[in-house]
Amino acid sequence: MKDKNQMQLSQQNDQYDLIVVGAGLAGLTVALEVASHKKIAILAKRQLTEAATAWAQGGIVGVLDKKDSFESHIGDTLEAGAGIVSESTARYIAENSFNAIEWLVEQGVEFTTDPEGPLGLHLTREGGHTHRRIAHAADATGKAIHDALLAKVKNHPNIDLLEHWIALDLITNRHLVQKPNKDYKKSIQKDQCLGVYALDIKENKVKTLTADAVVLATGGVGKVYKYTTNPDTSTGDGIAMAWRAGCRVGNMEFMQFHPTCLYHPEERSFLITEALRGEGGQLKLPDGTRFMADHDERMELAPRDIVARAIDFEIKKHGLEYVLLDATHLGADFLKEHFPTIYAKCLSVGIDITKQAIPVVPAAHYTCGGVVTDLNGQTDLPHLYSVGEATCTGLHGANRLASNSLLECVVIGKSTAKKILEEHQSSIPLVKQWDDSQVEDADELVVISHNWDELRSLMWNYVGIVRTTRRLERALHRIEFLKTEVDEYYSNFKVNRDLIELRNLLDCAELIVRSALARKESRGLHYNRDYPDTFAVSYPTILTPVRKKDGIKVAEEA
Repeated sequence: MKDKNQMQLSQQNDQYDLIVVGAGLAGLTVALEVASHKKIAILAKRQLTEAATAWAQGGIVGVLDKKDSFESHIGDTLEAGAGIVSESTARYIAENSFNAIEWLVEQGVEFTTDPEGPLGLHLTREGGHTHRRIAHAADATGKAIHDALLAKVKNHPNIDLLEHWIALDLITNRHLVQKPNKDYKKSIQKDQCLGVYALDIKENKVKTLTADAVVLATGGVGKVYKYTTNPDTSTGDGIAMAWRAGCRVGNMEFMQFHPTCLYHPEERSFLITEALRGEGGQLKLPDGTRFMADHDERMELAPRDIVARAIDFEIKKHGLEYVLLDATHLGADFLKEHFPTIYAKCLSVGIDITKQAIPVVPAAHYTCGGVVTDLNGQTDLPHLYSVGEATCTGLHGANRLASNSLLECVVIGKSTAKKILEEHQSSIPLVKQWDDSQVEDADELVVISHNWDELRSLMWNYVGIVRTTRRLERALHRIEFLKTEVDEYYSNFKVNRDLIELRNLLDCAELIVRSALARKESRGLHYNRDYPDTFAVSYPTILTPVRKKDGIKVAEEA
């Protein structure tokens, strides 16, 4: 895209060995494993504590019990993933789960203990799992993990924490000076990642950060939907940047909706962990009737997509605003001990879960697709890696198995770090500085807020739990119009965080819709009323970008 935000030639930039975009579990794992050998910058676009990791309640998978097995965990992952999980990826993740839990314990994570449990840990069970294999820290596992790793990172001399910085785009060979000398030409590949352009939000200035390698650990894209359990950081930044830089993106039609988000006007993003159902919580209609037996023989322990669609069905069938999750029969002492966060949060809005059922609705929760990578986090672009929810490693397939995500962050994070330590760039060529001297301050910010609201509403209404081809086509048409409007705005005005995030959300929304249109069946998290059947054999949806004069286009859909 040609715009007035052109680059000027300059050698002034901040150079690192590694730039990690995102400060969640995946990014922190890479940073901690690399920091003894390299100088690192970690970019966090809000406060360091606002990563999605800290919001994870349930836990992390660990095949620790002698009664459990790798094969059982792999089987559960394959079953949940509805036929398009990479078995080799699932095996790699499962076989490294013990080491991942052990590594987290070494970092100071304080899991809930059980003197008789493996590694002295208490293990719980969640939907889709055939064994108790979820290590947890009460019902705030993500926060316990994130706090422990952040403490390590903050005290490491080789790590710069750039809080309130947001990446705009990746620096690639397209951003080199126009006529590099012969030595530069010999030292660079056809295309590679050389760093990021990033906005220092507090200074309101875009800066050039170059590095031997860049890791995208930006999380998912839940904020593209009106209702989500995700934090405000989940705007698909890494997925959009990688796509614009020429990387393939996979399985974006598989957006996981968490079945049980607290329904309350004061708390619109608080999820009720799946572990509550794993321990015996029951889903009921307002009149007290249980309904999951009508949808799946596993009832409340069915995978999330089935439970979410069941709740959506019952809400629409009976004209309800919510259903109830009843755990009162588990006993007050048990609930207060194992689910203190949920107990306290619900109590703060007038719901005593020891005496009352919890009103719940589904909400967008996890992005099962993302940037296509191998098991070392390597993307299609040399020196660019991606880890965590921003990626498509093949682990989640058409539906993520509960608590596999935190495990993937650690296992792939560690393998990515190992790969980065084995490789380095011979030199960083001269790149162009960001120059916004020819653009103006935004005249009316209402354009951004209005388009943001419109996008999230149309995605919720047209590209939600249940889809139709006509709805998807309408959504795509409107997204294309909004993209044109935002691109024009981006070209003429100085950037800010809201504009950057909206631009990324629109790119990701288009990827979700195009992926959904490409799948002529219903599978896992993707349900299309026009194609309700499931093929006997199916494959991942891979979108490949091609650069044209008027922007990035889809080259192929497979």
